[in-house]
Amino acid sequence: MTTEFAAHAADIEAIEQVVATVEHSQQQKDPDEFLALFHPDAVWTTGGGKVLIGLDAISEFTREVLPAADWDGKVTYEVVHVLFIRPDVAAVKVRQLYLTPGDESEGAPLYVMSKRDDGRWLLTACQNTGVVGD
Repeated sequence: MTTEFAAHAADIEAIEQVVATVEHSQQQKDPDEFLALFHPDAVWTTGGGKVLIGLDAISEFTREVLPAADWDGKVTYEVVHVLFIRPDVAAVKVRQLYLTPGDESEGAPLYVMSKRDDGRWLLTACQNTGVVGD
């Protein structure tokens, strides 16, 4: 295995771990765990189209809506594609499923993630998009 391939594989694994932590934080309705994944200057667009700029705005919104969410916490997130724009910037397409008794809704978030000097990948510019049935 080449060093470049090994680094690439390690980055994909780290990115998948961030998405797994997003899933866990949503299942547990834990704003602190979720917010720890963001770059301080991040941009987040909610599924409803609200644009949040900076960690303070994302935090205020998340602390208000996540703990009070009326769903039962059954949600899954799956990385379906990673595109490295640069070695330290990746566009990550995610499949999100909310599972409730008798209903299922799907999201197709796009997370642009950046790698910090310490090697951590953080959510940097994200769009949470719902999938509308045909």
